[in-house]
Amino acid sequence: MNHNVRGLDHIALTVPDMEKATLFFRNAFGTRLAYDLHTPEEESLKGPEIEAMLGLRSGAELVHMRMLSLGESTSIELFCYHEDNQRSAAISSDFGLQHFAVYVDDIDNAAEKFVSAGGTLFTEINQIFGEIEGVDERNRFVYGKTPWGTVVELVTYPAGINYPDYSESNRFTPPKS
Repeated sequence: MNHNVRGLDHIALTVPDMEKATLFFRNAFGTRLAYDLHTPEEESLKGPEIEAMLGLRSGAELVHMRMLSLGESTSIELFCYHEDNQRSAAISSDFGLQHFAVYVDDIDNAAEKFVSAGGTLFTEINQIFGEIEGVDERNRFVYGKTPWGTVVELVTYPAGINYPDYSESNRFTPPKS
């Protein structure tokens, strides 16, 4: 066990438009602007040094970086790049980060806000299934995507989670405010 690890600090997403993405997250999840790390008014970060530092393809230019606070949990860092060969967002069956989940207290309200902010839900809200979670109709989830295609899960489990005997730890649940 690594006692130096305290938890997940932030997730980072590349978005096509910083202001629209910020507005989406504000309207969907009530995020708050923490700070801008690099703005479009500054010269783009480009060249071999930044490409090596961030693992970018040759020619990519970092235009804008912004940190958003999400509730009392992990932050969301947004990146805007100029690059000729940008790809669409990954879907769940692609390698790499496939989605992130946001814990909500009222999933019906959260789903409505997600959609009204411009997101799309894949299905209706579902009951969490499986032996680990147990069966309780209050424990629910739904997957959707942001306007630019990043997959997001909304999840709530107010009835708690029944952990199996072999569990070494409990799952993190954001504290109630």
